[in-house]
Amino acid sequence: MGLFKKWKDQEAEDSLEASSEIERLRELVQLASMPSEVEGVTLREIEKLEKTNASATEYTIGINYIEYLSSLPWNTMTDDNLDIERAQKILDEDHYGLKDIKERILEYLAVRIMKLSSSSKILVVDDDEIARKNLQHALTKDGYDVTLAANGLEALDLLNSDHFDIVVTDLKMENVDGMTVLEKAKSRDSHVEVIMISGYATTPTAVEAMKKGSYHFLTKPFQLSELRETIKKALKKKNTQLGSKGPVLCFTGPPGTGKTSLQHSIARCLGRKFIRISLAGMKDEAEIRGHRRSYVGALPGRIIQEIRQANSRNPLIMLDEIDKIGQDFKGDPASALLEVLDHSQNTHFIDHYLDVPFDLSRVMFIATANTVDPIPPPLLDRLELLHLSGYTEEEKEKIAFDFLIPRQIDEDGLNSRPPNFSPEVVRKIIREYTQEPGLRNLQRQIAALCRKTAREILKDPSKNTSVRITPEKVEDFLGPQKYYFEIAEEKARVGVATGLALTHIGGQIIFIEATIMTGHEKLILTGSLGEVMKESAQAALSYMRSNASFFNIPEDFFEGHDIHIHIPAGAVPKDGPSAGLTIAVALLSLLTKRPVRRDVALTGELTLSGRVLPVGGVHDKLLAARRAGIKTVVLPQRNEAELKDIPENVLKDLKIISIDKFKILVDDVLLSPEP
Repeated sequence: MGLFKKWKDQEAEDSLEASSEIERLRELVQLASMPSEVEGVTLREIEKLEKTNASATEYTIGINYIEYLSSLPWNTMTDDNLDIERAQKILDEDHYGLKDIKERILEYLAVRIMKLSSSSKILVVDDDEIARKNLQHALTKDGYDVTLAANGLEALDLLNSDHFDIVVTDLKMENVDGMTVLEKAKSRDSHVEVIMISGYATTPTAVEAMKKGSYHFLTKPFQLSELRETIKKALKKKNTQLGSKGPVLCFTGPPGTGKTSLQHSIARCLGRKFIRISLAGMKDEAEIRGHRRSYVGALPGRIIQEIRQANSRNPLIMLDEIDKIGQDFKGDPASALLEVLDHSQNTHFIDHYLDVPFDLSRVMFIATANTVDPIPPPLLDRLELLHLSGYTEEEKEKIAFDFLIPRQIDEDGLNSRPPNFSPEVVRKIIREYTQEPGLRNLQRQIAALCRKTAREILKDPSKNTSVRITPEKVEDFLGPQKYYFEIAEEKARVGVATGLALTHIGGQIIFIEATIMTGHEKLILTGSLGEVMKESAQAALSYMRSNASFFNIPEDFFEGHDIHIHIPAGAVPKDGPSAGLTIAVALLSLLTKRPVRRDVALTGELTLSGRVLPVGGVHDKLLAARRAGIKTVVLPQRNEAELKDIPENVLKDLKIISIDKFKILVDDVLLSPEP
């Protein structure tokens, strides 16, 4: 008897706890301000829990699910700071240069300001002049731009010629009634909201209007406050905060050019929460869409998780390394991103764990990538690419003194005795200890100098003078020179041409070597070349053979011989069409015994007929040429228009030769035959 009583008491206690848990969940749902359809789903889940045994696994899963839904920021948003002057100041403080990128960001803010400041346009359609005028007076005082139509025919003409956010129309009118106006408005623009008004309203009429897309149905006589409230609700999406319509920005460029820090600055400009999601190596689609609630450890996708963590429905989310996203048997995350980034779909994004729509249209997505080639075309189509090229030596020097050195001195606790860097020292670091379009290695070398300076100060704390960094100290602290760029001083050689390539780390100098030997008419290609580059080499050889007489080459030069084309650094994969011109020059040099000028670099695609076609990455390639001491660059003629975007201090050090045919190039790049 005692055991039975204890069991009954425990059962009653468990039942009381379950009941209090259910009430707690209901309170959470009431406080969460969920959309009505989501709240309905959540309450139905609570009803299921009431009928579920508290010891069952489904009970725990259900509680976790409801708590998660209740904790999401369904209506919590930060207000955008749309002060353009403030944004300009922040961008200039945080970043040197990047004129085009900053201009695009300020354009984005300007568009949002214009859209926010524009008045909502309302069309009032009523054949009663007094009612019409009264509505115009009241709504104009509320700040709306009101247009009047005395009948349905006039309304149809206005709908054809103008755009309206709201249409307020009477139902009963001669010739053309309110239903026809409703159908016409919806057919012209599915986003326009139509409010029907009638003194002869019936339930079937209201149902018919709702089926045809009417936002609301008001019965005369109605309170003006009721109409005002209805209009406010209809315009809620526009008035509360603008969605991030328009293309999703994608910053592309070599590492260390400021893609991530620029997004921090944008978040500061707008006053939004900043979230970084790394996509590099992501192979599971559930990382984006979440797991289904079939087991206890199920979780939402990263996007929903981060939005919950930030407690804001409109953060700035950085999709980092979108070009390195993976794919395997668990799904394709890149395809899952299509729904996230498409403005026609992300208003009702459904995470598998939530299983209810969550509006992502308020989120500002910005992606980053080193190169765009690996990005799938459907995903690339949703991105607006903004390229961050490498920095010139002058820009690096300016950034070092304005940003990198002061920041590193502060981080290393050297403010009381800061090391003294001279322009000569910074230029030495840039030229001899870094080889990059970005700034990361420069920052590392400056950090190394500051650390060693701190160590030197502690060795002799009695000295009160600041440590002066000299070129000799740089070599002492950082070791011997690591990079040699002055290839222009090298000797010109037969069969060796200098090309310009674009890689994931920016523009690079490549050397193409060609040699001929006794063999069986084979073209040997080495250097970890891709298929496109192999085809460029074959096309260049065919061009030489078909034009041998023009270049004074024996037409049977290939008979009984093999030609070997090699691009050094064989461990690094290389591909692309822009080496075709350089390969042809190396072959021509080999076959005519004329050395290639070492201070000339080439880029361009070569056809079998000898035409030179345009290539990409001209800005980065010219920066690489200048870093390497190149004096003359040969470009396709159709790339000449891109030179207007190149800094003047880069162009003044380079002679640019634009060509459209290979034959006119020979004397500009080849020296006289060796004796």
